[in-house]
Amino acid sequence: MAPENKNRATAAAILPLVGGARNIDSVAHCMTRLRLGLKDRALVQDDALKALPAVLGVVEDDTYQIVLGPGTVAKVAPEFEALLAAEPAEDPGPGAAAPGTHAAGADTHTTAAELAARGSDLRAARKARNATPVKLALRRIANIFVPLIPALIGCGIIAGLNGLLVNLGWLTGLTPSLAAIASGFMALIAVFVGFNTAKEFGGTPVLGGAVASIIVFAGVAKVTVFGQTLAPGQGGVLGALGAALLAVYVEKWCRRWVPESLDVLVTPTLTVLVSGLVTLYGLMFVAGEVATGIGHGANWLLDHTGVFAGLVLGGLFLPLVMLGLHQALIPIHTTLIEQQGYTVLLPILAMAGAGQVGCAVAVYLRARHNESLRTTIKSALPAGFLGVGEPLIYGVSLPLGRPFVTACAGGAAGGAFVGLFSMLGDKVGSTAIGPSGWALFPLLQGNHGLATTVAIYAGGLATGYAVGFLATYYFGFTRDSLAALNPAPATPTAPPDHPEHTPAPARA
Repeated sequence: MAPENKNRATAAAILPLVGGARNIDSVAHCMTRLRLGLKDRALVQDDALKALPAVLGVVEDDTYQIVLGPGTVAKVAPEFEALLAAEPAEDPGPGAAAPGTHAAGADTHTTAAELAARGSDLRAARKARNATPVKLALRRIANIFVPLIPALIGCGIIAGLNGLLVNLGWLTGLTPSLAAIASGFMALIAVFVGFNTAKEFGGTPVLGGAVASIIVFAGVAKVTVFGQTLAPGQGGVLGALGAALLAVYVEKWCRRWVPESLDVLVTPTLTVLVSGLVTLYGLMFVAGEVATGIGHGANWLLDHTGVFAGLVLGGLFLPLVMLGLHQALIPIHTTLIEQQGYTVLLPILAMAGAGQVGCAVAVYLRARHNESLRTTIKSALPAGFLGVGEPLIYGVSLPLGRPFVTACAGGAAGGAFVGLFSMLGDKVGSTAIGPSGWALFPLLQGNHGLATTVAIYAGGLATGYAVGFLATYYFGFTRDSLAALNPAPATPTAPPDHPEHTPAPARA
């Protein structure tokens, strides 16, 4: 089957299982997930959806998120949108049969389906807990930065390639062009942040971009604030976010009070003028100080407490994901990339995925008689190695309980490994956010050469795999939980009249 037909078939298979075209309010996608806004959650056939070969898992948040994996989701999403643009299909009833579902067995042994059901319950509980003002705000911040990730990745890989060529002294005529291609987006990232901020908070996107563009305009070097001359880019993405958010509030105020006959002239003018002046004479300076503090703080933390910091960050990242608090790190990563060219936090946080993979391998070996669970792990492990952890988290470790803790132990060990080398002066960073696991290798950058950086990151992954595996294998199960995972194989018994049970004739 041609690739485009395969992607179209995947989209066509998903659509009826989420309630059809009439049940879809919105469609978006990030690095790994197709994100759907649903009108009626009850119309979704979860078991049938998870049974599709292309689906790695599902996550419920403010949207219904179908995990398809990096690359695949970017190809399936346009096909899905094309199906929605066509004649809306009839909605299936909530009682429609869900192919691929498995009837619950009569025994008490734990199956993959039961673990998936527990994972769904945990997702639902997490969704309820996450409906707080702080977490909703963090989610909106994530919505601003997630659409920028593909450009960050592309430019990050080109920057890494250019750095390699410069160090080797190859293609010296081409490297200036590669530098321009890699740096152009980062030089204007504030504009994109401003555009997305205004869009997310209900303003006019281009006005948010216009106000944020002031931050990167070279002419700000002629403006003096608090006795200091402003520098182009001062405040970075944090200043852009604040400027665009202010622009949204000014615009909404104008829409309420400016007469309709003057709205088209007065509202955009006042929005840009008021927000621009506040940005120049306040936000840029304040955001610049905050951004500088973030950079110094991250470097100090890893330089002086690298092992401890890595242990904590690597060990707590999976719980942070569960609580939705990891989204607060996105602006921090972006600020570090903007300042230093790479974020030193992401490679440490990526160790959580390594612990998760090691944990899953241990569960696979310990559950040697549980074919349904072993099949789930085999299908999810490749994605886990590439940094897509949701199928393993919600389908394996979290529903089992104790293995989730041992997976965190693996992440803590891997984070401590990378943090140790940071204390020794060898920093490991990523030029973009989004990928993890093996997918992060092309984006690695450090202060002591690519070979050293890759070796340290690979050593961290290996440590996370090993500790996650050993901790889970030896401490991840109680005797009862292990018995529940391994149904005893049926032993055939011969009928009473079988020759093996017939007494031998007495000898004369």
